[in-house]
Amino acid sequence: MLNLLPLFVVVPLGAAFVLPIIEKLKVADEVSDGLAVIVTALILIASIYLLTLGSTVYWVGDWHPPILGINLVADGLSQLLLVTVSAISFAATLFGIQYMTRYTSKGLYYSLFFLMVTGMNGVILTGDLFNLYVFIEVAAIASYALVAFGCESEELEASFKYLVLGSVASTFILFGVGIVYNLTGTLNMAQVAQLQPALAGNPAVVLVAAFFFLGFGLKAAMVPFHAWLPDAHPSAPAPISAMLSGVFIKASGVYVLARLFFNVLGMTELFAHVLMALGALSMIVGVLLAVGQWDFKRLLAYHSISQMGYVVLAIGVGGEVLARGGDAAVAALAIFGGLFHLINHAAFKSLLFLCSGSIEYETGTRQLKELGGLCGRMPFTSGCCRVAALSISGIPPFNGFWSKLIIIIAVVQAGHWGLGALTVLVSFLTLLSFVKVQRYALQGSLPGVLQSIREAPWTMVVPLVALAAVCLLAGLLLPFYHQVLLDPARDVILTGLDYARVVLGG
Repeated sequence: MLNLLPLFVVVPLGAAFVLPIIEKLKVADEVSDGLAVIVTALILIASIYLLTLGSTVYWVGDWHPPILGINLVADGLSQLLLVTVSAISFAATLFGIQYMTRYTSKGLYYSLFFLMVTGMNGVILTGDLFNLYVFIEVAAIASYALVAFGCESEELEASFKYLVLGSVASTFILFGVGIVYNLTGTLNMAQVAQLQPALAGNPAVVLVAAFFFLGFGLKAAMVPFHAWLPDAHPSAPAPISAMLSGVFIKASGVYVLARLFFNVLGMTELFAHVLMALGALSMIVGVLLAVGQWDFKRLLAYHSISQMGYVVLAIGVGGEVLARGGDAAVAALAIFGGLFHLINHAAFKSLLFLCSGSIEYETGTRQLKELGGLCGRMPFTSGCCRVAALSISGIPPFNGFWSKLIIIIAVVQAGHWGLGALTVLVSFLTLLSFVKVQRYALQGSLPGVLQSIREAPWTMVVPLVALAAVCLLAGLLLPFYHQVLLDPARDVILTGLDYARVVLGG
């Protein structure tokens, strides 16, 4: 049972090295495509199976406490993220079979793709601060190259900006890790959590928190650390845009912030207020910048900033209620809403980026003013795009409505009426921007230059339909799966420093 955890790192890492070799052997693309789909499908199945095992800890080299070695931890929070990453990876891989034929080397693409998956899985599972940094770098370096995969001037410029700012973020993270080691003499996250009470009141902990907020806030593209995202997401191939927005900024940003500030450093009112400020600022700035965009993918990129603001705000509100000794039920509701919106965002935002890729694949453009009338020629893509637009805008009965409603109720119950009003306003502005998408891209008359377009290939349509089904059913079926998927993740955050007991025993 314990040997299952390393496979989430070993299997995609092995695929990253094997697939380029297959391409060099001049084997048909169908072989590498099939192997890539099989690998992501197996990882998805394994992540779902992991939900049935409860909290699991794997000690590399069988070095158990009190002699601490490197460990992997699969608790409710990491299991939720693993399922999310695996599901979006599978959808992106299936979509990329046909989409990536327009690029030069599928073998190199798959290598970088699976290195990114390896890094994200490692970030989610690791119980060691330095290995957290290493896995973040593995995923980040692969993503830098994937953003530049088209090798055009726009892609190269976006990748360079992303690399520079990502390196700054990594430097802050490394400084924070170094200070933690200096304070505690250990890099094991559970042991740091165990020693946390002795560090209470130490100003160095605030400095560590500042470095982590800067580093992981930049990885999560929170305002004002968001400058890299509006260029990187539109420039990347559509499957990578879906990965970056759907899971990458969550795994390497939001997830780590929640893990470190609740389970390792301990949540305080100061830390909670910083999360709330970052979330609220990202929500309003992101949506205001999105409203004026005419590049479809750039519009979606700004909405990634805005929608992740909902998640960070909700988690921050939950943390503030806990830190001031408020109603635990309100804190639980806020954190539940944030986690629910996290997986909902993965579904509808990945779907939107894949729809934009499908449209660009057939039309050759992503400028809304150059499109129109697509619903007649691309019915599946248009229908799925409408479902995703309604979901992100918070229209019932789609999944985004339910998670936003929970967040609004929790924020108001916590006494933050102004933030509750802000969440409603941002949802309304989101709807306005997607009305523009419907009006200019899907409705109207088809331009003369697009008269010959048709629906995208079936390998691109199938993941669109599957994700659209998730957007429709995730909210309606919530009573049937929340106890397995969402409640354990919420409880991990609520129990805070109890993470140490789960990992170390006792």
